Amino acid sequence: MDDRGTAAPRSTLSMFDGMVLVVGMIIGIGIFATPALVAQFAGNSFNYLSLWVLGGALTLVGALCYAELATAFPNAGGEYHFLSQAYGRSVALMFAWARCTVIQTGAIALVAFVYGDYAQSVIPLGTYGPAIHAGIIVVVFTGINVAGTAQGKLAQLIFTACDLGALLLLILAGVVVALTTGGAATAAPAASGGAASYGLLGLAMVFVLLTYGGWNESAYLSAELRDGKRNIVRVLTISVIAVTVIYFLVAWAYLYVLGYDGLQKSQTVAADVMRRAFGPSGATLLAVFVCGAAISTLNATIFTGARVYYALGRDLPGLKLFGVWDARGENPANAFMLQGVISVALVVLGAFSRDGFKTMVEYTSPVFWLFMTLVGISIFVFRLRDPNRVLPYRVPLYPITPIIFIATCLWMLYSSLVYTGVGALVGVAVLVVGTPLLLVNRTPQPASDAAR
Repeated sequence: MDDRGTAAPRSTLSMFDGMVLVVGMIIGIGIFATPALVAQFAGNSFNYLSLWVLGGALTLVGALCYAELATAFPNAGGEYHFLSQAYGRSVALMFAWARCTVIQTGAIALVAFVYGDYAQSVIPLGTYGPAIHAGIIVVVFTGINVAGTAQGKLAQLIFTACDLGALLLLILAGVVVALTTGGAATAAPAASGGAASYGLLGLAMVFVLLTYGGWNESAYLSAELRDGKRNIVRVLTISVIAVTVIYFLVAWAYLYVLGYDGLQKSQTVAADVMRRAFGPSGATLLAVFVCGAAISTLNATIFTGARVYYALGRDLPGLKLFGVWDARGENPANAFMLQGVISVALVVLGAFSRDGFKTMVEYTSPVFWLFMTLVGISIFVFRLRDPNRVLPYRVPLYPITPIIFIATCLWMLYSSLVYTGVGALVGVAVLVVGTPLLLVNRTPQPASDAAR
């Protein structure tokens, strides 16, 4: 008997699977590009390195806050479910709209274009080659994830290895230069450069936290992680600490090999480091690994992104087709296909009106940090609403920890609005366009709540 439509998420992900997915979601294309931008705004090399440590610490704070929510409300809908429980379905619907039209599908299209740029250099496909490569890779990995969770996990394991391989190559490049010629940074003291204003440091932190971004996607794994109420804390903590150490070492390698001035001026920082350490062949090898890194991020983003469509389909009768859980594939297959269609549509639009990495950051950042702020505040909402509830996990140092998280989100929201361009206004406008969802299918209790 085909039991599609009556199945529900099961605990099929091991703790190792969870860590591979979270590390793959965090380590993406950003670390190969944003360090040069961070150096431009940091003011000096000491600030530059300190920002990467601070970024890791703030990410860990946010991860611990999410761990309390994920263990208290494990659900494939992740943040959509948290917001629905805390503020009602209207806010959750607005988040779902934002995630489907701005946050997640925009991220998928952006990463696909990065892959397309590198793939085009290897296999040229004409004027629209990058877009063609991008569209193909979205279709292929959507298909892999539709085939089943097992296939998605295997793909993630393979390409996360490429991710880590690229970063280890960069760290090795720093060591090779240190042992042979001496780094460019040896000619500059640790505090080289000038002072930076708080505004510029805030802008630098926008790019640092963008590079650490993706850890919050773990919320969508909570219903599928074995012994999730205990392992989600371990997955988040271990993954974030490991990524912080790797990022610091890579940031050091960039600084040591190129020097602070060279790092600021570099347009292709990772390739420049590899070229100095290993010659042209090193830069080519890195390009291959960066393709793998882009695919790692793309696959993980596709894997978790469809869970919101699934939760939305469970809540809205008009979208129930996307609230079907495929028992054979152990996944929301219809939701994957809807997400893929929207992402490919954005790729097609991007082929004619592509504004680049910075514009996409402007487009997504304000909306992303707005809802992250609401998620942080929800911790206080739940604690005040039911102070006697026994929680599987409580964030340490409450209320200081969630206050730090909320303050960070507000700082990023402010910085992404004040220091960015028109792309931010477009993202906010798209969010406003979704307000009619507030009037759709009001019912007293979402279906996903009754099913959890």
